[in-house]
Amino acid sequence: MLFTLLGMQQKVLVGLLAKAWVWGYAFLHAAVLTLISCTIASLLDASSSMLLAISAVTATGSLFATPAIVRSVGLAPLEAMAMTIATTLLMPVVLYINLMLFQENAFSLDLVSYLQRLLIFIVGPMMFSALVYNLVPHDTLHRIHSKLSQVTIILVFSFPFGLIGPFRSIFDDSLLSAMNYFLIGLALCALFFVAGFLVYWRTDKNMALIAAITSANRNVLLTYTVAGSYLGPDFLIIMGALQLPTYTLPLFVRWLNGKLCEPQTEESSA
Repeated sequence: MLFTLLGMQQKVLVGLLAKAWVWGYAFLHAAVLTLISCTIASLLDASSSMLLAISAVTATGSLFATPAIVRSVGLAPLEAMAMTIATTLLMPVVLYINLMLFQENAFSLDLVSYLQRLLIFIVGPMMFSALVYNLVPHDTLHRIHSKLSQVTIILVFSFPFGLIGPFRSIFDDSLLSAMNYFLIGLALCALFFVAGFLVYWRTDKNMALIAAITSANRNVLLTYTVAGSYLGPDFLIIMGALQLPTYTLPLFVRWLNGKLCEPQTEESSA
């Protein structure tokens, strides 16, 4: 977050957070996709534990690394940063409602840990970035930031490996069960991506891709930090299963962006 925020004007970012469309996206990201995904899971006769896990994933805000991923595929990260912050701020509300609906036992949210992470990953980096942006000449800052961006994307790609342990252990017990979890994770990621893309396709192609990436990347570790064992036994496994499609998403988006940007031939134009 810090490396990505360093290249942004914080006043512009705060201005974006005051826009209604950013919060409209956040509502789609969490509440609407909760309704869609849990309805589909119910129709497919998913267990109560799986429904709880799916509802927790859909309540989850976008991954903090999403703006860096957006930048890595050649898109502007400012809107993605605003959308990431908005979905993170909305997450506890939607997660609490989802737990009320799908958690049969008493539960509580660790809002102290949540607020600590807001300060560490969002508020602190924004304040530091605003200070640097005002003190460092913009040409110098641009050169430094272009170098830091190369390091940022490496960190982004290495992050998922720390979350796959519970999912990996399922392979030792049952390959069929492990593949079932993987397909659920892949289906969720695909649903989020397609929903974000289609909603914004008529507005702007680049915005559609940004919304799709932001929707598909989920900060499931933050959700686990806030709710922990109340998310049920399937959540940790789904969290690991989501990492492979998340890891490969930038490659797919770069390919898709290239296809969408290809100039039309005379035959296709006709």
